[in-house]
Amino acid sequence: MDDVARDKEATKANLLEAALDEFAEYGIAGARVDRIAAKAGCNKAMIYAYFGSKEGLFTELLKIQIDRVVRDVPITPDDLPGYAGRLFDAYQEEPRLLRLAAYHRLENGFESVPEPEAEAYRHKVEAVAQAQADGRITAAFDATDLLDLVVHMSILAFSTPNANRDLVVRSVERLVAE
Repeated sequence: MDDVARDKEATKANLLEAALDEFAEYGIAGARVDRIAAKAGCNKAMIYAYFGSKEGLFTELLKIQIDRVVRDVPITPDDLPGYAGRLFDAYQEEPRLLRLAAYHRLENGFESVPEPEAEAYRHKVEAVAQAQADGRITAAFDATDLLDLVVHMSILAFSTPNANRDLVVRSVERLVAE
């Protein structure tokens, strides 16, 4: 890889890291490209050159973060309590992801789901449904509803002061024991 390509990739990485902080703090509407560029140590024109717009930068950033969680925390339908616990850990390790997702929904509407998130969700629902069909986990809930409950339990501690990882895992254990 030549120096120009290395510089381009380094600049993009710096912009994405600076944007993660900025968007998590201020949302899409409140984020400022001049602050992102300054923190990344480059000209704000680079944002437009690499991402097309502030919204394009946000979209790319959200896709990268969703892909990271999907890769690092794969669905385990045979162990939904463990999956909920690992999601909880991932969100605790990188709480900015939850803020990005919240800002996306607040500013784009609750019906607007980024395609990487929608695709990952479809895959997870299919995995849960297959485990239910095989009799490996409870079929007392629709696969979509069960996945929603598990995922929302993993987020619970971020909106409920007395919730913690143990509560999340125990709650999902009781849920799938139905």
